[in-house]
Amino acid sequence: MRQVRGEDLLRAYRRGIFPMAESRASGTLHWIDPRFRGVFPLDGFHISRSLGRQILRGGYTVRIDTAFRAVVEACAARDETWINDELLRLYDDLYATGHAHSLEVWQDGALAGGVFGITIGRAYFGESMFSARTGGSKIALAYLVNRLRRAGFTLFDTQFLTPHLATLGAVEIPRAEYRRRLEEALAGEAEFAAPETPQPSELVAGMRHRITQTS
Repeated sequence: MRQVRGEDLLRAYRRGIFPMAESRASGTLHWIDPRFRGVFPLDGFHISRSLGRQILRGGYTVRIDTAFRAVVEACAARDETWINDELLRLYDDLYATGHAHSLEVWQDGALAGGVFGITIGRAYFGESMFSARTGGSKIALAYLVNRLRRAGFTLFDTQFLTPHLATLGAVEIPRAEYRRRLEEALAGEAEFAAPETPQPSELVAGMRHRITQTS
């Protein structure tokens, strides 16, 4: 059987499907095409008062693509994970070709949280996130949504809608609507690394302003 390559993953994402393994030890990838898809409206991230206060307190540094493999491994370091060794290899391949990115939150010289995903055109396919310290993944997600919006992305695919993501503003859409948005996003271009990371006060004020405008 031919080994799956990074370009095979990109073709799958363009078709609206994505891979998962049953466990870290599994040697098989399953290709998922859910009837309903989780997405994050880029102007609809819900920043709670507690998260806003945590962001404003500072004491952390946000970096892009400086510890990609460490972020992926942290996301996979759970009792139950869908990231197996083959996916680790494939994500490394996509990182090397500029299609996979990590956003990392650092505190006291260590990773406090992070998120990673795949980019094609103006579509961002969120894969997973983790927290090593309280709120680490939420801070990462807030900075990620800001970056995607400022860089010109139009689709933030979360694959599934979890209760946690729903509290932050993610929604669920039918497969047909997802594919329509995906087609539009694939027709454009965006550069993940382009925007400068905002100061905490700028991030919080900007998100609260957009929510007020759209509510």
